[in-house]
Amino acid sequence: MAEAVRPDKTARQLRLLSDALDSGRLGPVRRLVNTLAPAEIGNLLESLPHDKRIVVWGLVDAEDDGEVLVHVGDEVRESLIADMDPDELVAAVEDLDIDDLADLVEDLPEAVIDEVLKSMDRENRERLEQVLSYPEDTAGRLMNPDVVTVRADTTVDVVLRFLRLRGELPEHTDHLYVVNRRHQLMGWVALQDLVTREPGTPINKLIDDELDSIHVADSADQVARQFSDNDWVSAPVVDDGNILLGRITVDDVIDIIREQAEHQALSAAGLDEEEDLFSPIRRAVRGRVVWLGINLCTAFLAAFVIGQFEATIEQIVALAVLMPIVAGIGGNAAVQVLTLMVRGLALGQVGASNARILLWKELRVASINGVLIGGLVGLVALVWFRDWLLSLVIFAALLINFCSAALAGVLLPLLLKRMRVDPAVAGTVVVTAVTDIMGFFSFLGLASAIMLR
Repeated sequence: MAEAVRPDKTARQLRLLSDALDSGRLGPVRRLVNTLAPAEIGNLLESLPHDKRIVVWGLVDAEDDGEVLVHVGDEVRESLIADMDPDELVAAVEDLDIDDLADLVEDLPEAVIDEVLKSMDRENRERLEQVLSYPEDTAGRLMNPDVVTVRADTTVDVVLRFLRLRGELPEHTDHLYVVNRRHQLMGWVALQDLVTREPGTPINKLIDDELDSIHVADSADQVARQFSDNDWVSAPVVDDGNILLGRITVDDVIDIIREQAEHQALSAAGLDEEEDLFSPIRRAVRGRVVWLGINLCTAFLAAFVIGQFEATIEQIVALAVLMPIVAGIGGNAAVQVLTLMVRGLALGQVGASNARILLWKELRVASINGVLIGGLVGLVALVWFRDWLLSLVIFAALLINFCSAALAGVLLPLLLKRMRVDPAVAGTVVVTAVTDIMGFFSFLGLASAIMLR
């Protein structure tokens, strides 16, 4: 699974690779690429335009192809797979771990999937089918069914002989799972206990049954939260009957956390986190124009509100100068609250039980900030335009808009989540629209009511 790649290291690798490609000598490119880990190769491929990407992809060692495909986004993976013939694809993916293969299988051509399934033994084929039977972004889809199990009625020396005969352990194995005859999870034994205890020690004396397991239906967010809370390296996955189905390891969880961060950052701008940096222009336009259109509609709503006070603006030109301040600061305040709410919802920290308390707290914060910022802007307006009524109006408008920002920032994410709309995707557009409209309406409305009497 994916591993973190430092931006400065990637930039250096990209510069060296681009220089080697520009020189036209592929030998140095091949040597450079194949000194990198699959995650680093995947990151570099995503950083290259399509023509150079295909050249570099052709120079990657065939034994690394499958791992590299796991570490790139959907659009980039699609372009790389399109450049491979079926035999290459079968060879690339047939040795992947079951959980990694499950991530790729839906992107593969049908003929390739059939060949991969034929090349697998019955046990692994059934494991893959089992993993694919669970919904995406659940523990069942994330787990690797390859687990090492032992019985409670054996001893340390028997287990160690079994491990030596097995030859190798799955990556990130820190525990062996103890199961009964029905394959129900009884607990687990740490590897460090196995190698430090006397050979004749019964396994049932080493069992730890206090650690939590992960239910197969748990969401990816819940899995990440459990790993974070418990500092796990790996954890077992069980069903309703406590049957051990597989395990999830920390590298899978790092992927989840990274994807969550990318999703929140890009979705707030109306972008798809899987979008290829060098995707075709038509696809990039199609992916972005929808949210730009929604933004345009909200801008027209704000413009409509302004239009209702055209006569007021004509009589008090200073209002046109100060309007952007009211809307801009209100929008920033709303995004601050929204960001906290999206994070709280993602971590399960916000719900019906504490939403009212959180709203009251944010309203008080907004009131204090409104008084401080509104007072400062009102003072500047008084010095600038020498009109104390204008100063009072912008003070009151900012206070109202800060409170509107708090209300929108807290309530709209809760409403969107109840409507099964991702607040990270739609939240920014909606809350900034609310603060723009409320900001203009309160500022111009107060100016009409107070200054034109």
